[in-house]
Amino acid sequence: MRTSVQEMIAQSKGKKNKKFIEKFIPWILLLIASVSVLTTIGIVLTLIIETITFFQRVSVFDFVFGTTWLPFSNKEELYGILPLIVGTLKVTLIAVIVAVPIGISAAIYLSEYASETVRRIVKPVLEVLAGIPTIVYGFFALTFVTPLLQSVFPEIKIFNAISPGIVVGIMIIPMIASLSEDAMSSVPRSIRDGALAMGSTKFEVAWKVIVPAALSGIIASVVLAVSRAIGETMIVSLAGGSTPKFDGDFAGSIQTMTAYIVQVSKGDAGYGTTIYYSIYAVGFTLFLFTMLMNILAQYVSKRFREEY
Repeated sequence: MRTSVQEMIAQSKGKKNKKFIEKFIPWILLLIASVSVLTTIGIVLTLIIETITFFQRVSVFDFVFGTTWLPFSNKEELYGILPLIVGTLKVTLIAVIVAVPIGISAAIYLSEYASETVRRIVKPVLEVLAGIPTIVYGFFALTFVTPLLQSVFPEIKIFNAISPGIVVGIMIIPMIASLSEDAMSSVPRSIRDGALAMGSTKFEVAWKVIVPAALSGIIASVVLAVSRAIGETMIVSLAGGSTPKFDGDFAGSIQTMTAYIVQVSKGDAGYGTTIYYSIYAVGFTLFLFTMLMNILAQYVSKRFREEY
């Protein structure tokens, strides 16, 4: 069939438009992908600049090694970060004790014991826990978990480290369970069949074969969950208290790094004051903690990864 001149011109324009789009689309995608990178750079620069301003007023040595945190003192303001770090680690330790056994056990059940129907029902229900607002968890810790603990251990104060630690642990269970289950499910079926053929029980296969084979994914999930626990805000703000203490007491009021940031951000300090800049120094410290945990998760994942 003969092609008219008009059709040839239309086809030529269509090819030019396609070439233009093909050249232009990668730049649009690059711009979109750069948003997250630029946002991260902006956050880090803001933290660094404001933290430098804080350290122009407060000694770095006193901040890092000081054991007293009294920014609102009428006499002398003291900015030793260790009490806030200790409070954060108390909550994180309890959260890990609660979440790791439950999360890994749930992952083993879903991966090795549950039927496909049960897995399709249980896993989404378990992951619903991750969608509950943290402020709801905070009120749950304050109004239910703490009174329950006090009925058994009367010495526990209304604000303490145990109650928010338990609830933070409940909150991060879905992360550990879901990621660990994905890691276990990726282990080839032939490894399971080989272990069963050698006379191993189902539990022995799960515990001695599948868990070691998926160890990199399991450890990575735990490290990421710990990072999430360190950065938790509302639960510890509502149920942990606002008393920074450098001790080993879990039954009394504490204050974490995130809880202090919330306290100051509510308007307790004026703009440009040392207390105001202290929230950036604390935020930068928290950023370092979470960044190191993420780096550790990536290292562990690569170090213990099994190739199949």
